[in-house]
Amino acid sequence: MPAAGKGELPFLAVCGLWFVLSAAGAAYWCGPMPGGMEMPGGWTLSMAWMRMPGQSWAGAAVLFLGMWALMMTAMMLPALVPMLLAYRHNLRSAKDRSRAIHSLFAAGGYLAVWIGFGALAYVPGVLLAALAMNSGLFARCVPALTGIAVVLLGIFQMTEWKLGQLARCRAVTSCATGTPGGLSAWAQGLHLGLCCLRCNVNLMLVQLLAGVMDLRFMALLTLAVSAERLAPAPRMVARAVGATIVIAGVALFAGDLIAI
Repeated sequence: MPAAGKGELPFLAVCGLWFVLSAAGAAYWCGPMPGGMEMPGGWTLSMAWMRMPGQSWAGAAVLFLGMWALMMTAMMLPALVPMLLAYRHNLRSAKDRSRAIHSLFAAGGYLAVWIGFGALAYVPGVLLAALAMNSGLFARCVPALTGIAVVLLGIFQMTEWKLGQLARCRAVTSCATGTPGGLSAWAQGLHLGLCCLRCNVNLMLVQLLAGVMDLRFMALLTLAVSAERLAPAPRMVARAVGATIVIAGVALFAGDLIAI
């Protein structure tokens, strides 16, 4: 990835402001709803999977996707900026206004992938929440099942497939083409977004399982994703993140056994 010169300082400032606003928006949105419904088994069902009184399911879905879009913007923007810098570098012959518009299209394509992932995750999340609310047996099994799932996702984080996807994602980030045109920019963002989704789908599933509205966990995952993209030893970082997730899953499963 080309180094950001002085000419990119306004762009970086805009990205920094965008990050701050999206993070603040996610904190504001999630802050009023930190709790949820206490469930059999000693866990709390997140408000993200429930409707507010008098709210339609369509309204609940829009609310979830709005919150998810803010969270994904804050979480993935540090990993997205290097791709945008490379894209802008390859558009250096274009006018500043054109580069800004194309960069916006590329960012939109990238974030559209993550918003689409949230939309796909919402339906099974709601169905599982409904099952937990209607089945005491299933509700009591949720902490143990979550612990097992988190352990498996942590193990997946350390597989060669995951590490290969990470290498591809970093390669795509460093050589983003600068073909002029809004549709080309959007396609470039979609391409990187899909590469990033394949690389990070396990981390996003951990986010959904461990607490979709937990801002502390969101901050930790942001650090993990950014370190994977930007650190000089990505394989070591990915394995360290995977080991940490495995330990967290084991602790969650063991905690459930102790509670029983």
